[in-house]
Amino acid sequence: MSTARLEVGQTAPAFTLPDADGTPTSLADLLAEHGRVLVYVYPAAMTPGCTTETVDFQDALPALAEAGIGVVGLSPDSPEKLTRFRDKYGITFPLLSDPDKAVLTEWGAFGEKKNYGKTVVGVIRSTFVVDSDGTLSLARYNVRAKGHAAMVAKLLGVELPERAEG
Repeated sequence: MSTARLEVGQTAPAFTLPDADGTPTSLADLLAEHGRVLVYVYPAAMTPGCTTETVDFQDALPALAEAGIGVVGLSPDSPEKLTRFRDKYGITFPLLSDPDKAVLTEWGAFGEKKNYGKTVVGVIRSTFVVDSDGTLSLARYNVRAKGHAAMVAKLLGVELPERAEG
């Protein structure tokens, strides 16, 4: 089960998915609101790596917004689980639910991956930036949770504020 991956310059596949409140949210609406949209894919809310990653994107949100980039998280979690995740960590950007993994598969973010040396089928932690015309200006797969937001910000030329390590 090999998954076709998206590449820079391709048109991002359209989607409409429920957010944490069950409200349908489309890529077109996000692009209309923000101009550019950073879509990051994570395997499961409330897990240590995905929590670190999502909180880092929340911390980076003001700098990304200033650069005209909206953020949206995408996982196979139910809207109910996303609501608990959002509320527990104070996430203010949309978290979208794709329980049947149709959008994840279309975006090349669900399929075979290596996990501790074994080939497994699952969600592939990924990042995409969709420009206002709907084309991809960034498509990265198998990214690390820790430092993900900082890596993407650097690639986009966005300066993040210094964080106190604690």
